[in-house]
Amino acid sequence: MLALTLFIVVFIMLAVLLARIALFPAIRFVKPTGPFGIGTLTYHVKDGSRTEIFQEDPRAPRELIVQVWYPAAGEASAERAPYLPDARMVTKELARLFRVPRFLFHHIRRARSNAISSAPAASPGGDGYPVLIFLEGLAGFRQMNTFQVEELVSHGYIVAAIDHPYAAACVVFPDGRHAAGYPIGRMKELMAPSLEEVAHPSAVNGHVLKDGIIPYFAEDVRLVLDELGKWNEADPFGILTGKMDLRRIGVFGVSLGGIVAGEVCQAEARLKACLIIDAPMSRNTVANGLRQPAMWITRDAETMRQEGWSEKDIDQHQTTMRAVFERMPSDGYFVQVPDYFHINPTDIPCWWPLLTRLVKMRGRIDWKRAHAITNDFTLAFFNKYLKGVSGDLLECGDKYPEVTLEESGA
Repeated sequence: MLALTLFIVVFIMLAVLLARIALFPAIRFVKPTGPFGIGTLTYHVKDGSRTEIFQEDPRAPRELIVQVWYPAAGEASAERAPYLPDARMVTKELARLFRVPRFLFHHIRRARSNAISSAPAASPGGDGYPVLIFLEGLAGFRQMNTFQVEELVSHGYIVAAIDHPYAAACVVFPDGRHAAGYPIGRMKELMAPSLEEVAHPSAVNGHVLKDGIIPYFAEDVRLVLDELGKWNEADPFGILTGKMDLRRIGVFGVSLGGIVAGEVCQAEARLKACLIIDAPMSRNTVANGLRQPAMWITRDAETMRQEGWSEKDIDQHQTTMRAVFERMPSDGYFVQVPDYFHINPTDIPCWWPLLTRLVKMRGRIDWKRAHAITNDFTLAFFNKYLKGVSGDLLECGDKYPEVTLEESGA
């Protein structure tokens, strides 16, 4: 009897352990395919010309955290940087914003990236590496597309990712202060006038946002563009000085980040290429269009319905993306991936490979294939317009026959 009881206890403990491993596996990022190693640095930026409208103090300046990844010549055996350096605080706020138990994120705290902190930069040769700016999704964080950032860096790009305080889940500043993300519903109210006509725009701390919050976040990008020039002249870390070719800058963003990318590109000549991932376009972007080459990576309306989106949201996404794409004066590409849900082009599927499938958070497409499609089209697009390497886009279309690739004017 005692032996049977012991067997049952051991069996239950083993079952629980196996279930935990299956639902919360160790996060391992695929090794990037490019020839370069990856280094990373993090910068604290202040904008003395702008007030932080999310704070009541009218003297508080807008502050950002910007993480930069760059081609490195670091040792292969060097310790890898944490995936999420401020993991305890960020995962706490993620749980709050999405109203889920905190234990769901505990395994993320242990995850490591493929990058090495403060690694020596690889010599770029010529005029420096082209630069990309990455913009996060609502209630996300700057590392949320590490799978995509690391692949780009390994092929010779410098990537600067912006944490937008109060839109991100949590931004932790060097002195320990933190900006916890606004409730998602409240932030969507502030975004609404940027996307559609609203009779009574929302206000935050007395600031009425007639055009919504998106132009405010677009100014964060312009600030970082200015800072990149300063770092290229004299990097405070002494690593990236002279390593950037600021004549070749592109931007990419997912969801909220895609909206901001379109908004800043329609008004910013320093940005030479624009990649928008599964995001509607702002009213300003629809009205003014995009002059630089642009690519959209998204999915068809039926896939959005399968994910449970409302017809209003589907129409807003499809109509506004198409409105800008179909009026492109320069090269435009519209990529649709079937069975590609909203989290597929982020790191989230590799946090919970089984759980995201069980609760239908991601589409039927294998998440590794979704990442491969996203990476290949991203790299081909920026290679063409920032490096002058042509042909890869058509090869991507042949490599992934399920993907629909449209070209403007074609």
